[in-house]
Amino acid sequence: MTTRRAIAPEELDTLNLADPRLHAESDLSAVWRHLREHRPVHWNPPTDTAPGFWVVTRHADVTSVYRSSARFTSEGGNVLETLLAGGDTGAGRMLAITDGERHTGLRRVLMSAFSPRALEPIVESVRRTVNRLLRDALEKGRCDFATDVAAGIPLGAICDLLGVPDRDRAHVLSLTSSALGSHEADSTAVDAWIAKNEILLYFAGLARDRRDSGHSDVIALLAGSEVGGLPLDDDEIILNCYSLILGGDETARLSMAGAALALLDHPDQWQALKCGDAGIGTAVEEILRWTTPALHSGRTATADTEVGGRPVGAGEIVTVWNASANHDEQVFDTPAELRLDRTPNKHVTFAYGPHFCLGAHLARAEIGAVLAGLRDLVAQMEQTGPAKPVYSNFLSGLSALPIALKAA
Repeated sequence: MTTRRAIAPEELDTLNLADPRLHAESDLSAVWRHLREHRPVHWNPPTDTAPGFWVVTRHADVTSVYRSSARFTSEGGNVLETLLAGGDTGAGRMLAITDGERHTGLRRVLMSAFSPRALEPIVESVRRTVNRLLRDALEKGRCDFATDVAAGIPLGAICDLLGVPDRDRAHVLSLTSSALGSHEADSTAVDAWIAKNEILLYFAGLARDRRDSGHSDVIALLAGSEVGGLPLDDDEIILNCYSLILGGDETARLSMAGAALALLDHPDQWQALKCGDAGIGTAVEEILRWTTPALHSGRTATADTEVGGRPVGAGEIVTVWNASANHDEQVFDTPAELRLDRTPNKHVTFAYGPHFCLGAHLARAEIGAVLAGLRDLVAQMEQTGPAKPVYSNFLSGLSALPIALKAA
């Protein structure tokens, strides 16, 4: 069992929801519930170094913002870090922060690599990797589930898609871990900036090598594709590889580690999974809702508008909080309970609308493989030390989860 300090709604006006420590070290459940009930569109005031932003917490309002890229654009950036810093230099070139016809064209190119049929060999490789990592952990009797199991699964899959050589994968993992969050409370924005630039430089090298190389990976796909009648330039290829490696690794990895902790904390649900009362499909969706690895997504209002009846000015930052929407009592029955057989499950973990996660099928397959592996191979799990959080205002999850395991 893990405990974090519960923040009372009375403390709301003293909180800065852009503070990574707040999300890593605190339980904001009561704050989110209060906001949904009384202040569903809340203004987080500016600080000495950053502008203020809107905080949208109800499921209906969150999906409304996600749906309307005309009113709420991603092109100013889609996470607080870049929005508060003045914008993202990849806007209009990287799929996640591009809207309109350009977004549609880029997405069409990449969807060919992320369709269920195209991903079949990757998914089969994921299952083999999960079984190997779990058997290794069972042989030792203990492991850090976050680093010894979860870390090796999504990175391997996305690196297979991108054609990243095996020798480079540990280095790429260390960079992705630093780019969007940190394992340490005292990590700085400079550390994240350095990691992001190293990722960009790494893929610049791969992209140069892949042009006209005969490779069949996603980098080669991008290098040989056109959007709007024009080929993608090197910057566009590099930026989209950067986006895929971050999105494809971090969120799935954090959900997997969160799944193990959820089963440890809820032995009744562990037994429901073991005995088949909860199927893998519904369990995957509930784990995605429960862990919500991407806390928020950010947009910029393109004109004077409104959200949930509150006026929002042109150019103002609007953040939609998946962490709150996934516990909205108007959508989920007893949302504070983990129920692996929950259905329906209209979580927004993969966002919603035009920017629905490109890698959703792969992420579901990865988490499903982990749950199936735990069900089939593991008889007992026990936490042997404290779980450690990542420090981020965007990502939620664990950097360490020491456990002992016994084979089934």
